[in-house]
Amino acid sequence: MSDSTADNIYLTNGASEAVRLCYSALLRNSNDGILIPIPQYPLYSALLTLNGGELLPYYLDESKNWGLDVEGLHDKVREAKSLGFCPRAMVVINPGNPTGQIMSREDLESIVRICHDENIMIMADEVYQENIYKEGKEFISLRRVLHEMGSPYSEEVELISMNSVSKGMLGECGLRGGYMETKNLSSRAEQIFYKLKSIELCSNTIGQVAVDLMVDPPVDGRETAECNEIY
Repeated sequence: MSDSTADNIYLTNGASEAVRLCYSALLRNSNDGILIPIPQYPLYSALLTLNGGELLPYYLDESKNWGLDVEGLHDKVREAKSLGFCPRAMVVINPGNPTGQIMSREDLESIVRICHDENIMIMADEVYQENIYKEGKEFISLRRVLHEMGSPYSEEVELISMNSVSKGMLGECGLRGGYMETKNLSSRAEQIFYKLKSIELCSNTIGQVAVDLMVDPPVDGRETAECNEIY
């Protein structure tokens, strides 16, 4: 998998702030829409209303363990465009909330192909990746799928991945720590995200420490900090 770089990672006050930043950058007017899975986490529709965008719902198939209806997604994109809307991004919540399903590699690859063909950014909400309750199921990140599909997808599909400490790591939403990572965005888009994030000055200190522990947890035999006695 291609390496991550600090220039493409933004520390946020939880994943919710990352969603808000994405909407602020993506939505230009009321003709811009976001594809959101139904059932959905209400944050996405609420922030969409606040930013004046159009909700473009795509429906998960309960009979297939809340899997993706690929043809239904195609139809939704075509319908939106025929009505004059511009699908700017597709939200993918994996593992699902509130459904709890783990998306298959096949479904994730279908999403990548559709978003590539339709020039749609992917917003991957992956904050529940540690919350897997069905034996034999495995979380697969969209970043990994994108990389393993190879060219042209790995080089052209715009992806923003989001994670948070307040779900699978601690299970407490009161600790606001998270991050988002961008991939294949233009330098202009990266500059816009940098400016938008700079308005916040920085994410809270405790949240930053928690994120560091999430991505690089303590291991036996390694000191996590050196403490000096204070007299």
